Amino acid sequence: MTESTTFLSFVVFLHVISAVLWVGGMIAIRFAVHYSMQNIVEPKIKLERTLENLKRFFNMVIPAIIILLITAIILILTLEFKGTPLYSFVIAKEAIWTVMTIVFITIYIKRNKAEKAFISGDFLGAKNALMPIAKYYIPLNIVLGIVAIYFGITLRGF
Repeated sequence: MTESTTFLSFVVFLHVISAVLWVGGMIAIRFAVHYSMQNIVEPKIKLERTLENLKRFFNMVIPAIIILLITAIILILTLEFKGTPLYSFVIAKEAIWTVMTIVFITIYIKRNKAEKAFISGDFLGAKNALMPIAKYYIPLNIVLGIVAIYFGITLRGF
């Protein structure tokens, strides 16, 4: 294995593990954590736990998103996809990750808005700010992430 092959393997590893953390984390949050939170009867505790879970998720996923972006740029430049039949997959994949990042930023803003409402005692406002996250934004990003992962597999030639 040459030095450049070892470097590229490491970059691909970082890229894949970052995608797994982001998409897998969303799947865990939506289909495990979200449903277990429904068993909490006290609304204040439920909101408090939801805000804490999302904060911890953000702490894990923000570095993954940054690493994903950096490794994507390295891979696009190094593997010279431009001008190949696979370049349309590169463009589609990067468009998907861009939309996912915009959705993530929306989730981040809504969570912060919910936290401010929660701190001020506006539990209904906090609940209303959090509701679209679980109902729409995370499911949308899960679907987009799965499609992007599929495109990534296609780009690797499998």
